[in-house]
Amino acid sequence: MIDYLNMNIEESFSQGGLGRHETFAPRYGWLKKGFDAATKNPSVFKGEDAIIELGVGKNMIRSIRSWCLALKILSIEDGEIVATELGRQLLSNDHGWDPYIEDDASLWLLHWQLFVPPFEAVSWPLAFNYCNLRSFDLRELSRTIYNAGRKYPKLDRISPQTYQRDASCIIRMYLSPEEKDYEIESQFCQLGLMYSSIERNQVSFNTGPKLTLPAAIFAAACFSYIMFYVPEGQKAISLQRLVFGTNSPGVAFKLPETEAGRYLSEASEEIGGFSLVESMGNVQVHLSEEPKHLYVKALDKFYSER
Repeated sequence: MIDYLNMNIEESFSQGGLGRHETFAPRYGWLKKGFDAATKNPSVFKGEDAIIELGVGKNMIRSIRSWCLALKILSIEDGEIVATELGRQLLSNDHGWDPYIEDDASLWLLHWQLFVPPFEAVSWPLAFNYCNLRSFDLRELSRTIYNAGRKYPKLDRISPQTYQRDASCIIRMYLSPEEKDYEIESQFCQLGLMYSSIERNQVSFNTGPKLTLPAAIFAAACFSYIMFYVPEGQKAISLQRLVFGTNSPGVAFKLPETEAGRYLSEASEEIGGFSLVESMGNVQVHLSEEPKHLYVKALDKFYSER
């Protein structure tokens, strides 16, 4: 088993997969359907009855499996598909936080999982990290993630066409619903992370405030980032790194530094266990509790009060 916790970001990118979504963005109901089916039968995605069990075609079965893995509600252990702790807590019919993903906060939480290794859909973090164009079209986004992927040995062997399919899926997954002239297929468009630009066939990332992102969910993503990307035992991290670092929550949620600071300040009052300290114009986040404990505490508090 690959030890992702002790792997640097470059190495984790090289272990990522592409194109396993079969060009489909995660559709309404797919994650719950895949989670329930796999919980009941870990071999469901391999079985001949999968089409009947899941009620979709073969390509969609592979896509459901891929998205359940990419969004960390299922994982592979010893060759078997199993529910993750997040999957059980969020989607379980027995006291799950949000079994049918009706709250946008749950979509933000799931979106964050794309930036936590292992990367089942590595084009997503590549796009959010490396596409810094003010506006872009499908071809430009495809070229950006293709060039970014070529830095990593395993990804350098992937064809440009695969990246183009991923780029198309990214845009369809996140483009704001009012900007679309075709059927909405993914709940994640509700996050408004992308919008149509003035230029023809161009889109842009929404880098402004995110009105549906709760402070506790952003804080939980920060603690998760620290768990995976900061040396164990380190008790302080700069706000700047949480906003601009590779695979950071600021990058994932496309947040300006002032908004990120506001979220963390609000969360520190609600959750406790950490504080923001300013010194010579630089803001540091100081942890007085372990990041794993703070991550759990932030989510427990948010969902117990929603």
